Amino acid sequence: MEWDERFREGEYPTNPDPSPVLRAYAETFPEGQALDVATGTGRNALFLAEQGYDVDALDFSEEGLRIVRENARDKGVDDRIETVQADAETYDFPADTYDVITISFYRTLDRLGDIKSALNPGGVLFYQHHLRSDPPATVGPRTDRYRLRSNELLHACLDLTVLYYEESTEQVDGRTSASATVIARNSHGGAQSYPTRHWEK
Repeated sequence: MEWDERFREGEYPTNPDPSPVLRAYAETFPEGQALDVATGTGRNALFLAEQGYDVDALDFSEEGLRIVRENARDKGVDDRIETVQADAETYDFPADTYDVITISFYRTLDRLGDIKSALNPGGVLFYQHHLRSDPPATVGPRTDRYRLRSNELLHACLDLTVLYYEESTEQVDGRTSASATVIARNSHGGAQSYPTRHWEK
């Protein structure tokens, strides 16, 4: 399998850091059960487990999940992470189950409705993905096919309460990355509570 080979050959970091935005806002999220979709080597899953969540780490790659389990043991959170080998494109997401769902750099807008349905009332979605940009970004997919259009992620989450949204570029190892990040809560109504902004550039 292609992704098994990529992880086995070290093409992707085996212990990557989560997004600074996720780090900053996690303390405002509800406690409980979390799901990390397309976990890869566990950048979000391991962080959430360290914050006290019971985490389902879902990915199609057995090699990626092996790295997740190894890192979880090293960090002493293996009792908080359950690896789930499944394809996110066909997985039957359980309804009303998770208090936090995270997705990093995996394009799955066609399944986003099912993923949002897996949130408990008041549950929070964190989603970050590569953007199309001009000039083209050099980090991420080689073509725009797997990148999001401007505001596409925001529009896809307008049935939730959007707590944070940003489209930005940054330099990563001398290359340019363009990404969109959203934090949205499974709640509705004209007047709600909102977290204090914790993250600054």
